[in-house]
Amino acid sequence: MATFFIQQFGCRATQADGAALERQLLDRGCAPASDPASASIVILNTCTVTAAADAQARDAIRKLHAQNPSACLIVTGCYAQRAPEELAALPGVLHVVGNSHKPQIPELITARAAHSSSDFVRAGALIPDSALPFHSLSDESSSSTRAQILTGDIFAHTHLLSAPLLGGEAGHTRPTLKIQDGCNLRCSYCVIPYVRGKSRSLPPDAVIREIQSLTSPESPHQAREIVLSGINLGIYGRDLTPRVELIDLLRRILGETSLDRLRLSSIEPQDVTQDLIELFAGAERLAQHFHMPLQSGSDRILAAMHRWYRTEHYARRIELIRERLPHAAIGADVIAGFPGESDADHEATLAFIERLPFTYLHVFSYSVRPGTPAASMPNQVPAHIIKARARQLRALSEAKSAAFRHSQLGRHLRVLTLHRSPSDDRAGVIPAISSNYLTFSVPGNHPHNHWLDVKVSSDNLALADPEPKTKVSQFATD
Repeated sequence: MATFFIQQFGCRATQADGAALERQLLDRGCAPASDPASASIVILNTCTVTAAADAQARDAIRKLHAQNPSACLIVTGCYAQRAPEELAALPGVLHVVGNSHKPQIPELITARAAHSSSDFVRAGALIPDSALPFHSLSDESSSSTRAQILTGDIFAHTHLLSAPLLGGEAGHTRPTLKIQDGCNLRCSYCVIPYVRGKSRSLPPDAVIREIQSLTSPESPHQAREIVLSGINLGIYGRDLTPRVELIDLLRRILGETSLDRLRLSSIEPQDVTQDLIELFAGAERLAQHFHMPLQSGSDRILAAMHRWYRTEHYARRIELIRERLPHAAIGADVIAGFPGESDADHEATLAFIERLPFTYLHVFSYSVRPGTPAASMPNQVPAHIIKARARQLRALSEAKSAAFRHSQLGRHLRVLTLHRSPSDDRAGVIPAISSNYLTFSVPGNHPHNHWLDVKVSSDNLALADPEPKTKVSQFATD
């Protein structure tokens, strides 16, 4: 029996892809390994949103090969779609499978296993391309020293790989359900549309079935909270026939499932409508939490980024949220050092964030992505300036977060207990999260995935993130 281990990088959507692969492999009789050293198949699911993400993937491949040189190493994900040749050249890599072919990895494994007397085909025992269930673009795939590249036109890709992201390596208490993939926007800094393709959505009936299954008393997880994720979640359903809007899906979830709490991962500001805010204000089961990518507080830079809004429009949405949901968490992504960003543009971003009621920021240093319009723009900002600006933004984020936590002191909140982080050795304390994304350290030997009522105090408010984060996050997605 083949054993497998999937190592994840990137956003929640990428992790959800890995969860779907795991489901498919289990259905085919493969067994999960506890670590990569004991697996016959190691799948590395990559991100490519920054140069740092690429470097992390390459470093992980080298370490995995050194740790388990006999394993069949398959590299997939966004980096594999963008630059498969770079990955194919690394030692130990047997297959590089782009997002265009990721759903067919289980077929590849089955085909390889059928042509090998061992659990899986290792380097030096490759089978002909004609035996594969799909086309190989590698012209050296018959070589025992050359990784096979399996990729194609991502914009012709219509399959949505989706399965709930549950526990396992990430230790999530709250399942993440990816309901949308791809992006039809063309932000000038972002490579994601070129490696994930056009927007496609999970049909509403399928979403409802997944949530009903996750919340069933018979489920081993019986989820209390589920996070909906996507690459561009706000355009969910616009590709379906008949067309569906995200707000209509949310209403169906509230009406047709017993889910206690539903959270959105990230949504573009232009998709945060007054109707959506009103729905959140009138439904306690919707988490009071909005994460809206900002990227810059300078209209000039927003235009250069090809963002579809300006600061005035963004600010109005923040104000509407705060008017109707005075205690909601409001987070944003911000990019430091976009090409051409002047000191004045940076100061405008700081001033814009300072005057609005943000509760936290995700700050990213601009990273050149090959093939994007921003990569060839003049006036690239020097690295030391980018680093200094990112440091200022993170300091502002800490101040905003502290102010929000202070504003919540004395309130009574319902919180969900979470898995402890593997590095958390505190006895008698369990982490928990509130609807408005506050994290707590709650005394007592409570099990995870249970509701508790707490009074917010300086003693139980936690500074740490509620659950382990991925190694790399995307600019505009979660």
